[in-house]
Amino acid sequence: MAFPTAIFERSSSLVTRELGGEKIIVPVRGRVGDLNSIYTLNAVANDIWELLDGKRSVADVIRQLGEEFEVDQETLAADVARVLQEMQQEGLVRQV
Repeated sequence: MAFPTAIFERSSSLVTRELGGEKIIVPVRGRVGDLNSIYTLNAVANDIWELLDGKRSVADVIRQLGEEFEVDQETLAADVARVLQEMQQEGLVRQV
């Protein structure tokens, strides 16, 4: 579970593309795209993804998203934590 001071960055062993308004993520294993493990991100997950630069804390990500979306901070924090946990479990991001 992500905590406010945690900092995450995207994995460097991924290829990402925009397709039909969604972000498509393909892990690269052994210099080949793993087409059995393709991930798509909806708009909110994509916004979280774009903010994971290895410099921003989870609190910074939540604050930035709070400026873009009309949602209470508690709900937003829970959603961000859930998305980060899923991304971390799939090896898409890592905690710095």
